[in-house]
Amino acid sequence: MFLVGLSGGIASGKSTVVAILRELGCAVIDADVIAREVVQPHLKAYQQIVHYFGTEILLESGEINREALGNIIFSHPEKRQLLNSVTHPEIQKEMLKQVLKYFVLGYRYVVLDIPLLFETNRLTKFMKHTVLVYCDPRTQLSRLMKRNGLSRAEAEARVASQLPLDKKLKLASHVIDNSGDRESTRRQVLRLHAQLEGSLDFLWARLAVGTAVAGLGGLVYFLLRHFVS
Repeated sequence: MFLVGLSGGIASGKSTVVAILRELGCAVIDADVIAREVVQPHLKAYQQIVHYFGTEILLESGEINREALGNIIFSHPEKRQLLNSVTHPEIQKEMLKQVLKYFVLGYRYVVLDIPLLFETNRLTKFMKHTVLVYCDPRTQLSRLMKRNGLSRAEAEARVASQLPLDKKLKLASHVIDNSGDRESTRRQVLRLHAQLEGSLDFLWARLAVGTAVAGLGGLVYFLLRHFVS
């Protein structure tokens, strides 16, 4: 099994690609979902966030107000780094648990959906392949304005806060161009899936594991026959 890092930019259409991958039966680990799970009340990351940012970021229910916290870190890069230092270790622990689960289940590869894969650059070394969901800047801006109800200036500020997609293009080993319609994107995802499924990456490791399992099975069979007889 090998890991595939999937990323994109705000409103580039990464969720569309993830949905298609799941339709194909692929194993996808969503870092955003895990990020929400690890900051639930009473967990370690939750307690640290409240300690550093104060109770004013909490909802009446006691859960973290993601919008309020997002507004703080959006305009204060140093506080974004502080938040990342708290949440990233917990997120990575949970991701590792899920990777191991899919390994045991025998999946060919696992997709790690990580929005800031190329910005942080800490996890790319663990990925055999990296995939960028791309769309042209004009389409990206238009989609963001429509989806979030933002003015052009607000949308441009959100896009500017991330590494430009054109720079990410140079860092990815595969690109899904989502500038067109969903069917065009789907065809690209199908081609990529077929390529990854047919990959010979780590064939030697799979053969070694298969040989070891077969050998262990043979030993168990021999011992059972010996003691039963």
